[in-house]
Amino acid sequence: MTLPPKRTGLSRVWHALRYSLQGLQAGWQEPAFRQEALLALLLLPGGWWLGQSWLEVVVLWATVVLVLVVELLNTAVESVVDRIGPEWHELSRRAKDMGSAAVLLSLLLCGATWLAAAIHRFGA
Repeated sequence: MTLPPKRTGLSRVWHALRYSLQGLQAGWQEPAFRQEALLALLLLPGGWWLGQSWLEVVVLWATVVLVLVVELLNTAVESVVDRIGPEWHELSRRAKDMGSAAVLLSLLLCGATWLAAAIHRFGA
């Protein structure tokens, strides 16, 4: 097995960007990521409207992007576990369950943040 060439400077940045775009493309093939990304397309502009300061807008956006990041990482964990083998193993189950829990926590954080911003803007 040969190692990939060591890249430096703009070549490294260019290849890193290409790999990242390939990762987003692979993520798009996952239904959960696709649903969350489409929801993000609605929520991100809504952050401009709901947030009352630039800081609120950034926090609203950050929680949405966090969900996408965690979903991609969860998908990566699932892919690695599936690559190891199809047989059932307790550690594989735990890894997948923890990835799923991370997605759930990011969704709850996002929902709570948006709810708090809505209550702050419109009152209780």
